[in-house]
Amino acid sequence: MVKDYIKNKFVNPRQKFTQKISLKIVLLPTENLKNMIIQKTREEIELMRESALIVSKTLGMIASEIKEGVTTLYLDKLAEEFIRDHGAVPSFLGLYGFPNSLCMSPNSQVVHGIPNNTPLQSGDVISVDCGAFKNGYHGDHAYSFEIGEVAPEVKKLLQVTKESLYVGIREFKAGNRVEDVGNAIQKYTEAHGYGVVRELVGHGVGQKMHEEPEMPNYGKRGRGKLFVEGMVVAIEPMINLGTKNIKQHKDGWTITTADGKASAHFEHDVALIDGKPELLSTFQYIYKALGIESNEEDEFRKVPLVL
Repeated sequence: MVKDYIKNKFVNPRQKFTQKISLKIVLLPTENLKNMIIQKTREEIELMRESALIVSKTLGMIASEIKEGVTTLYLDKLAEEFIRDHGAVPSFLGLYGFPNSLCMSPNSQVVHGIPNNTPLQSGDVISVDCGAFKNGYHGDHAYSFEIGEVAPEVKKLLQVTKESLYVGIREFKAGNRVEDVGNAIQKYTEAHGYGVVRELVGHGVGQKMHEEPEMPNYGKRGRGKLFVEGMVVAIEPMINLGTKNIKQHKDGWTITTADGKASAHFEHDVALIDGKPELLSTFQYIYKALGIESNEEDEFRKVPLVL
């Protein structure tokens, strides 16, 4: 079965980019055939939690290092060392040919930015997307960071996008369907006048980085695959300050907004346990590094995370 991808985000086959691009074609193994959702046992979910928390800790380490004057390539090297020191391997390094361990996407870049030697500047915002593979399972999530003094309208974009992540997670429950999540995210962000990216969506995750179902950030209630006990998904709003339209650059990876305005990206790994969403990942390591107090994740944990 052939499926179109751009790195680690499913490409929605119902949408087209605003300019001609070359999509990477990946041959999926038979266990990931379309329409097949791979349910996990409780034991497998705990292994996935371990992988997800390695990503969480890596992003927390990055939060302590990310600042004006630092290059994304330097941060990428730190992340690879950190992941390997914790008994895992970087999920993204070499995935579909991607050259680095982190996707680092500043400002108008939506996702899939390649780390480089350009220093970060005050006023930048940057999505840091990370994956780790351990014990046969992947963890995969992302956070958008502020560098120095960020414009108020961009700061609000990040806030609303992160809020929309939890709005979507609340819809990941027994009896609901895929587009219930997307519809909730879409309504919340479009109410603020933002553009919801259509071509790039979230995904199931497990032994493979990308499993069914696709998890768009838009849709109509009551449509899409029915959520089932034991499934694990990466929910990840990718929201633009302006137009929803995007374009791909000649490097084959970098995706930017079509109008050059800022984009925000937040992502969590979530399991369906006893019919309710439970976070496997956390932003608390980031918040600890940045001196932020937050209880936003508490409703999605049976047992509070103790750092």
